[in-house]
Formats: sequence, C-alpha cells, structure tokens
Amino acid sequence: MAIKQLTEQQIREWTLEQKDQWWLDNVYRGNMRQLTVRSAVTGAFLGSILSVTNLYIGIKTGWTLGVGITSVILSFAIFKILSNFKIGDEMTVLENNAMQSVATSAGYMTAPLIASLPAYMMVTGRVIPQWQAYCWIVVLGLMGMLFAFPLKKRYINDEQLPFPEGYAAGVVLDNLHESDGKDGLLKAKLLGGGAFAAAFIEFLRSEAVLAKMGLKFLALPSHWDSLVYKFYTPKIGGIAFKDLTIGIDSSIVMMGTGMLMSISATSSMLLGAVLNYFVLAPIMINKGIIIGTGFKSITMWALWGGAAMMTTSSIYSFLASGNTFSSITELFKKNRVRKEKKRDILEHIELPKKYSYILVPILTILIMIMGKAFFDIDYVLSLLAVPLVFVFCIMAVKSTGVTAITPGSALGKMTQVTYAVLAPGNMGTNLITAGITSEVCLSASNLLMDIKPAYMLGGKPRHQAIGHAIGIFCGSLVAIPVFYMLFDGDISKFSTEQFPMPGATVWKAVAEVLSKGLGALHPTAQVAVLIGGAMGIVFEVLAKRTKGRFPLSPIAFGIAFVLPFNTSLEFFIGSAIFWLMSRKPEEKRSARFSTILENKETIGAGIIAGGSIVGIALLIAETSM
Repeated sequence: MAIKQLTEQQIREWTLEQKDQWWLDNVYRGNMRQLTVRSAVTGAFLGSILSVTNLYIGIKTGWTLGVGITSVILSFAIFKILSNFKIGDEMTVLENNAMQSVATSAGYMTAPLIASLPAYMMVTGRVIPQWQAYCWIVVLGLMGMLFAFPLKKRYINDEQLPFPEGYAAGVVLDNLHESDGKDGLLKAKLLGGGAFAAAFIEFLRSEAVLAKMGLKFLALPSHWDSLVYKFYTPKIGGIAFKDLTIGIDSSIVMMGTGMLMSISATSSMLLGAVLNYFVLAPIMINKGIIIGTGFKSITMWALWGGAAMMTTSSIYSFLASGNTFSSITELFKKNRVRKEKKRDILEHIELPKKYSYILVPILTILIMIMGKAFFDIDYVLSLLAVPLVFVFCIMAVKSTGVTAITPGSALGKMTQVTYAVLAPGNMGTNLITAGITSEVCLSASNLLMDIKPAYMLGGKPRHQAIGHAIGIFCGSLVAIPVFYMLFDGDISKFSTEQFPMPGATVWKAVAEVLSKGLGALHPTAQVAVLIGGAMGIVFEVLAKRTKGRFPLSPIAFGIAFVLPFNTSLEFFIGSAIFWLMSRKPEEKRSARFSTILENKETIGAGIIAGGSIVGIALLIAETSM
C-alpha cells in the first residue's frame, strides 16, 4: 500500500492545523495494536544486541547510527516464522513500529561512551564506575525525550522534514506488512545479503585475525588508496592526501549509510569536504595555523566554521516561519490559559504535557546532584547547562531531519566555549556540561527519528515516547558493560590505533585548548565562525526564496567540516550509486534492477548492521590476542 503523503506544495502552503486534520482523517490508525508487551520485549532484545554496532562505529568514527531498519526487518522475519509454525500471530505494522522505537533508542545509548565520558576519563585519569555511568546516561536520555516533543509539531507535523533513516524505516515497514509474504522474505534476504557482504569485507580487513588464522595474504588494505602510495604519493600544497584524510575506506559501512540519504544532502557534504580538505586545510597547515596533519589536527580548526554554519542556519530556519514558538510556549502555559485558545486536535494522542511539567524539573535536579557527586561540578553550572540544551536541540533536530546525522559533537564544542568563560581552566566541568548538551540533543533527535515512521503510518506519538524510555534503560544495560570490557579499566588504550576514539579525542583536545581561555582560538578560527555563520543564514534565505529548491543544505555542508573527508566521500558514493540507477528509464529496467533500486534502504541497513556487528566482534578478538 502506498503511504499517503502531502505534496510539496501542500507542505509549503497549508497551515499546521490543516496538516494535522488531514493526517487525522487520512493516515491515523488508532485502533490498531501498537505498543504491546511482545513489541516492547522484542525491541529491548534486538536494540540491546544491535547497540554494539553503534559502539563499534563510535569507536572508529566518533558518531552513531540508528538501527531502526535492521530491527524492523529482523522482527518481521522472526514473527513471520513463528506464525508459520502456528506460534502466535504476526505483528501489526504499528506494533513493529513501536518495537523499532524501543530498539533504536537502545542502539543510541552508546553516544556518551564514545565522547564525553572517555574524554573526561582521559583528562582526569579517573575511571568512572559503571553504575555512575548508567545513572548518568539514563537521566540524560530521558531528558532528551521530554525536550523532543515541543519540536515535534514544528519539524514533523509542519515542515515534515524527511528524517532519512526514519523515512526509510517507514517505507520498509509499509512494504513488509502491506504486501504479500514473498516481498517480506525478499527484503529479509536483501538485508542478509548486504549484511554478509559488509561482514565479509570487515573480516578481510582484520589483518591481525587473519594472521592468527594463517590467512594474512587475504587481508585487504584499510584504505584502497594505500595501493597508490606504493607507486606515487598524491599531494596538495606538499601535503599527502592521506594526511588530509583524503582517500577511500575499504569498508562499505559508510556507503550503506549514504544509501539512506538524499543526493542533495550528500552532494552538499562532499562540496563542504572538498572546500575544507582540498583548499582551507592545506593553506592553514602551510601557514602554521593548523599544527600537524590528520583529522584531529584539522578538525580542531575547521569545526568552528562548520559549527557556526549549522548553528545560524538552524536558528534562522526555526525563527523564519510562523507558529515558531506556539508549541513551545504552549508547554508552559497554565490550563486556564490554554482552554481559551483553539484546542489541539491531536492532543489526545500526543505525550501529555503534565509529564513535562513534573519530570523536567525532577530530572534537572537529578542532573545537578549527580553532576556534583560524580564529577564535582558546581550545582549552578550544571543548572545553566539545561537551558542551553533546548536551544541546541533546535540545531540537532534540524540536522537529523535533513541528513540523518546529529552533530552532537559540534554542539558539545559550543557548550565547551560557553563554559570556558563560566568555569575557566576546569576541563572536567567543561567536558561534562558539554556532554549534557550533546547527549540530550542526541536523545531528542533520535526520538523524532522514531516518530517519523509512526507519523507516516498513522501511529500514536505517545507510544513512541514510552518505547523510547524503555530502550534507554535496556540499551544502557548492554552497551556500558561491553564498553568497560573492551578497555578493561586501562585509559591508556584510548586514542590508540586500536581504539581511535576520534570523538573523545577531539573533545579532550578542545577542553585543553579552551582551558587557556577563548584567546587561545586562532584569529582565523574566529573569522571562520563569522563567515560560517553568515553562509548558514544566506543558504537558508536562498532556500526560503526558492521554496526549498535551492540545492545545497547548510546543515550537510557544515557537518562536512567535522567529519573526515573519506566519510563524506563514502556517503556521497552510496547515495550517488542509487541516484544514478534511478535515472535509467523505467521501461529499460530489468526486474532485478528494479528490485534492487526499490530496496535500497533495506540493502543499506543490512550493510550497516553486518559490517558493524562483525567489526565490533573483530575488535574484541584483536583486544584479547
């Protein structure tokens, strides 16, 4: 069954009330089973297992991915098989969607483990006890859930941003449940095929494991361009490409991610990466402004302009249209005032506002208490971090809605700048307060990614919120012990070739720089902030003037400045492959060609899952050798 959607013209011209009424009349399926015991249990199980995929990607790249598509296909296949054996019945499409909300939430619980917490451990030399890490991560996750709902109306109901991974999950869910069984099994096979291909490549990339098996001759290079360096060293301004992160990784996990993104977003990322790594970075290195080469050195300068672009574009977009603050101010109005205004026609299925009235103050107090007890942060400084979160959530959600990437790290850096003024020289406070901003924004963005397929399929938003909370508790119970098992209390393993931890390494480096005051930022970095901020506004103005037809995304363009070049390139390749395939006339497509093209989200999800799970298993194996 084709998913009912508004046209681009309707999205631009209709009011929020018109869109909500249309959705209620044409899409909502309130009587269908949604969040049930079995969907919650299945989501908790699958999400907890798949959380290790994000742990692996985070250790290697410094950021996280969702596991939604993988979980819905696995869940569908499991209950399809059980029903064939007369053991229960199949899940409904909304039941599977609620399960996905639990699973993806669990999958995101690795975020603090690859950024703020290990950075804090490296700075202080103190290993945080597991139980403290669990309490801290859970509270920040729940805060993000409560901060997300004031933004739901704006970005899902009104602007209807794509949220690429969420949209892909919605399409896969619809195809699985609304078509015949053969189509569902086909998707399971495609998921398995993509997973096997990525897993096999990861296995061949593990030289240490292959050597142990006597198969070292089968090992693949970590980057394909390393083969070129045997004969020739390509350079820009006298700097080798590899020292500028310019190359192609032999892993296909990031290409799988690109399959879930639009060609506009990945093209913007590639353009931003070319500007940064082919032009700006070589100039700054040769001038001695960027000290050293490699991602860590370059991003310490480049992130300021990129973060500024994402900041201004997100805030301008948020402020530029009507009804901007209606859903936010509504949250804090008394019942008597709200009754005088027009009733929200979706109020009966949204998360009740009373939960925010009660829980946000309670969680704020808990953050203050734990901040003092666990990290010795002054109560007032912890409290000041909370209002910053909502402002930064605007940027995080907009980025996630456009590119599927939440710039938690970049937003954390902005918090670090703030606390360089409020608590100068205190690196521990600098890192943990930045962690509050980053982790809450990640949780909020993740929840809205979950709500996107529910909105597409007619589900109740409050069920996604409950499922998200379940996933927070369950995912942390798995991710935290695995993380602590990997480094086994040895902080010296962080920032090594085996545990690169680029996210945590950059956080630590920024804290060290800012401990000397804002004056430690090079004047060119300050200029980059001004230029990046101006470009973010210009891009958004052009997008608004052209009614969304301007081809470049400022969020995607800016985020390329905080990723290695090869990551942006691989995203683009994954997206471009299927974009080029779609250009072929329909009458000239074979059945197999059409099948592959129609299931790109499924194939991409399989690649992400297979490569990540095997990657983390190999990492554990290499650690134990």
